[in-house]
Amino acid sequence: MTRRRALVLLAISTVAIGIVLAVLDGRMRDSGGPGIVGFELAGSEERAAEILGEWGEEGEDAARASLWIDYAYILSYGAFLTLAAIATRELALRSGWRRMASAGVAAIPLAAAGASFDAIEDVGLLLALGGHGGDLAPLLAAVCAVLKFALLALVIAYLLAGLLLRLRDHRGTPGPNG
Repeated sequence: MTRRRALVLLAISTVAIGIVLAVLDGRMRDSGGPGIVGFELAGSEERAAEILGEWGEEGEDAARASLWIDYAYILSYGAFLTLAAIATRELALRSGWRRMASAGVAAIPLAAAGASFDAIEDVGLLLALGGHGGDLAPLLAAVCAVLKFALLALVIAYLLAGLLLRLRDHRGTPGPNG
């Protein structure tokens, strides 16, 4: 399988799983509490218990399903972002974009690290959902969530910068008639 085909399939699976997660997030919100991000950032046993109380059984069921499905999402988006960062770095090397190529050395492992923090976060959230882990489980989840968001934002910024450079260079290249 080519990298391009893998990227397309991973993008499709990421969007498809993301839609399922969005529906489950809507069920959490409809039950009276925040969505999953609010739970990710609860940070304490007390706040996690408040959210669980707001959700009730229906919201908790949606959150539990969301967290288990999230593991497939993590694999999908983690692989997509890692492969996209590799492709962007290779493009940067071919195009002579030295700073982009250097940044790619960091962006590639940051994509995998962000996905890894997401997986650890889900462990903390599942523990908190089950009433286990005391203050440690929601705190672990919140710390991992913040790290995940920060790392993935850096990777996405790298990919967008690569896309902008590619568009800039493509527009600057004369066409067949000029």
